[in-house]
Amino acid sequence: MAVHELRTPVTVVGGYLRMLLREQAGPITDRQRKMLEEAERSCGRLGTIVTEMSDFGKLESGDLPLKQQEVDIAGLLAELASDMHEGEDRGVRLELRGMDRPVMVTGDRTRLSTAFTALMHAALRERGEPGAVIVVCSTGAGASGNSYALVAIGDEGALPMLMASADGHGSAFDMWRGGLGLALPVARRVIESHGGALWSVDGAQSRSTSALRLPLRT
Repeated sequence: MAVHELRTPVTVVGGYLRMLLREQAGPITDRQRKMLEEAERSCGRLGTIVTEMSDFGKLESGDLPLKQQEVDIAGLLAELASDMHEGEDRGVRLELRGMDRPVMVTGDRTRLSTAFTALMHAALRERGEPGAVIVVCSTGAGASGNSYALVAIGDEGALPMLMASADGHGSAFDMWRGGLGLALPVARRVIESHGGALWSVDGAQSRSTSALRLPLRT
């Protein structure tokens, strides 16, 4: 109900802002254009949150259908990273490792893309100083013998702790962070809906680090 009640006015406001920017109601000054563009960006952000609310609710209730596709997550991570520019103005960059060979899972490529993007964006956004956020993709086997794909995202110093906790014995992942909307809660539910797990590490680096595992395609 909340999604429905919010989506309609956000759509209407966004439509009128675009009409004003196209000067359909008459000429606007440069100052007015800047103000309208900022309003349109904020309206777009509200629209994104409404969509995330809808997805989160459907994931919680199991009503969001997930495609069953062969997905090379190493290739997918490399593709997504090439389009990420968060933190560049602060000297923060993504560094990829282990992307030289396919790592295949079965799942919904679009939903996994959304989850990976949210996790990388959060790590870039929350790194407090210039440097690299490392993204590692590898494979492993759990105590039960099941094979999995492992993705770790974080600072160089946190990677050993992330990789060592591959059986999911790390800290609970903090998905409720200000300024990120519902992107991280949605990411966690997407990973779990694919039979995977998402976790972090203790300490000062925990807010900018995360790791996940997904069952390998068999």
